[in-house]
Amino acid sequence: MSPAEGADAAERDRLVAAVRELVEAEGWAAATHRRLAERAGVDIEALYRRFPDPAALMSAVAVRGFADLAAALAAARAGAGDRVGWPAVVSAYLDFAYANPEVYDTMLAHTADLTLGRDPAPGAPRAAFAELRAAVAPLAAGRDPDTLAELGWALLHGMVMLTRGGRLRPDTQEQREEMAVARLLAGP
Repeated sequence: MSPAEGADAAERDRLVAAVRELVEAEGWAAATHRRLAERAGVDIEALYRRFPDPAALMSAVAVRGFADLAAALAAARAGAGDRVGWPAVVSAYLDFAYANPEVYDTMLAHTADLTLGRDPAPGAPRAAFAELRAAVAPLAAGRDPDTLAELGWALLHGMVMLTRGGRLRPDTQEQREEMAVARLLAGP
């Protein structure tokens, strides 16, 4: 990568971080190009060249979110050592989703073209799915690891959305997480 390309990538990363912070603090309605340009201290025309519309901003935030989620899941699996990584991945996934609700929604509700399990998925969503798959593969016991990873992903996503929506009993959150870890995806 040339120095100019490196500077361009750093500027893009800085802008994505700025929009992500703004979105988490105030929601997507606040993430106008004008507001982002002011917040990031860049010329609005330069911002439009990088991100011509709100969909481009959302996609960039979602890709960064998937990369951050993949890193969190990888760290959780690595921290599990020789033990099965699924319990650590469950905690890391839920922690990420609850700590970053706007980014999480952008990743999984506002950018349908970024899919975890479908080939060819973009790099960051593919990496997040690979971490989920790696965590459940030791539990597959003859079952398809990709399907098991999709089931684990659906289970975690459902828990996040129903919990955030106030549709599940708050006093049983710990019990639900324990069941997702120890029972639901246990081998046949």
